[in-house]
Amino acid sequence: MPIPLVNSIASWFLKKRFHQIELFLKYPNEVQNELLFSLLQTAKDTEIGKQHGFESIKTYSEFANRVPISNYEGYQHNIERARQGEHNIFWPSPIKWFAKSSGTTNAKSKFIPVSSESLEDCHYAASKDLLCMYLNNNEDSQLFTGKSLRLGGSKELYKENGTAFGDLSAILIDNMPFWAEYSSTPSSKVSLLSEWETKMAAIVNETTNENVTSLAGVPSWMLVLLNNVLEHSNKDSILDIWPNLEVYFHGGVSFNPYVEQYKKILPRKEFRYYEIYNASEGFFAIQDRNSSSELLLMLDYGIFYEFIPMDTYGTPEEKIIPLSEVEQGKNYAVIITTNAGLWRYNIGDTVRFTSVSPYRIKVTGRTKHHINVFGEELIIENAEEALKRVCKKTFAEIIDYTGAPIFMEGKEKGAHEWMIEFKTPPKDINYFNELFDNALKALNSDYEAKRYNNMTLNKPKINIARPHLFYDWLKENNKLGGQHKIPRLSNSRQFIDNLIALNQQGKS
Repeated sequence: MPIPLVNSIASWFLKKRFHQIELFLKYPNEVQNELLFSLLQTAKDTEIGKQHGFESIKTYSEFANRVPISNYEGYQHNIERARQGEHNIFWPSPIKWFAKSSGTTNAKSKFIPVSSESLEDCHYAASKDLLCMYLNNNEDSQLFTGKSLRLGGSKELYKENGTAFGDLSAILIDNMPFWAEYSSTPSSKVSLLSEWETKMAAIVNETTNENVTSLAGVPSWMLVLLNNVLEHSNKDSILDIWPNLEVYFHGGVSFNPYVEQYKKILPRKEFRYYEIYNASEGFFAIQDRNSSSELLLMLDYGIFYEFIPMDTYGTPEEKIIPLSEVEQGKNYAVIITTNAGLWRYNIGDTVRFTSVSPYRIKVTGRTKHHINVFGEELIIENAEEALKRVCKKTFAEIIDYTGAPIFMEGKEKGAHEWMIEFKTPPKDINYFNELFDNALKALNSDYEAKRYNNMTLNKPKINIARPHLFYDWLKENNKLGGQHKIPRLSNSRQFIDNLIALNQQGKS
């Protein structure tokens, strides 16, 4: 199909879709309210619907009073029943797919229900919106002259009862329409290989001779793939292999630690990066403008949003609020009700609103992934911005990192301990640490207060990781793959102690 025709079709679809987008931009709270009651009506005859009297709920307040906040542990029993083939527990249509997520807080797998409605009206709808917004912002795009290199996870079938599970990306690939398969690389067969290192080699072999115009995947794992492609091709730039490559659609983890490394292997000033915010539970927000660090919260994907201000999270004063009550600049935990039957479900992410008209956000971290042992309330956003600033000043490059507390012992004060794997280490790690400490103080007033005159916290301690430490840790814990993530921050020492031990093993 000629490219002008493809772009014209996309433009037609975009204009049609923009009418719906403009509706939730203009009437966000009305759209969300209508969606909530649509979800309640749809699920009124389910087991959970009858338990909480969905049919008689007439206001948001009634919904909030009747339906409790839940997390995976609270949902697990019902999810396991659904995986065994029971129907109509939390959603009326049969749940055939479950997105497997090991999470980053424990090794136990989570199985998130994926309904046919969430596949079509959320995940696939978002993918179309992303492409349309990108084409609208870049009319000279040649995206459809080539293929999208997608980096996803593996699929496993749960054959005993007709349900299946796998990484969300594998579920999406396995169910995607033929036209999407035609415009993507590698093939579904290779994309769904379960053994990660075998799959990586197969992707390199299958894609290097393709005309790749876009990339899609998690930044950490995409970087591993791209470096493998460079090594295989004996090139310095990815653009020497795929000269028509124009955009990278990324999500899953913060892009900040990887920006400079991508710029080195994609040395084209006009190369574009587009961020998405999705998870196994749903697709939530899209970067809808070029060169923006803010994401537009999508309000008509079958997801009703609520939020918990992080300054009261987990306390007796904790308060759950609807979208209409959020404030710009505040940090919130995200609670979702979805068209896959998750009701008031805490996904464990935190966001900060950069705008409330329209509702735009930045993902700031995880509710469990912060350090707040000493009242410092250090979140991932603080850590990554501080590392970015310090790397720029010291010409260092980071591959991966994690941070944890050093607990007070006797008269010894507390501190934060970091394990950092560098691609390009700083010339002076003590100077790097000093700059890092100062950057954290500048970004976080609570941290600064605890560091004042070493009153509560001593200066940070940085361990330099041996090469491939984090990769080896993921491999040892059976977490290799496109959707697994390094735990960035923790209130416990579980991860960092494991990494310190593994680091010593590699050096001995």
